Amino acid sequence: MTKKPTIQNLQQQIAELTEALRRERADAINIRRRTEEDTAKLGNFYKVIILRELLPAIDSLERALVHAPNDLKDHDYLKGVQSVIKQFEAAFNQLGLERIKTVGQRFDPRLHEAVHMEDGDGEREVVSEELQAGYKIGSEVVRPAMVKVRKG
Repeated sequence: MTKKPTIQNLQQQIAELTEALRRERADAINIRRRTEEDTAKLGNFYKVIILRELLPAIDSLERALVHAPNDLKDHDYLKGVQSVIKQFEAAFNQLGLERIKTVGQRFDPRLHEAVHMEDGDGEREVVSEELQAGYKIGSEVVRPAMVKVRKG
């Protein structure tokens, strides 16, 4: 003989099923959020790998401009190199890459790699010269800036 469910039993089952559905929905929302976060982290991971490979090219172009002979300063060739550098910088900005500030900034070992230390009369370590540009995306350092530091 089967027992007929009472209204109270049915209401309890509805409440239990409703609570289970709420938990499942919350789990689904959390899974979706974590998946989106993981996808963004993975995208940044690959972006950093690619940018690390491209940075030496921009370094070489910038060095070419610095060491250009004075009689070629207004030559179209150098203007073309400057244009390529600007294109790199625009692409880097689109990807969220920003140059680390150096000269005059307080030395920060997370952002700067000191390759030379100069004596000074202060207590704070300050970046006196940038030898190679450093870059970061948000708070993640892609490449630290190579700098000279002095006490000042």
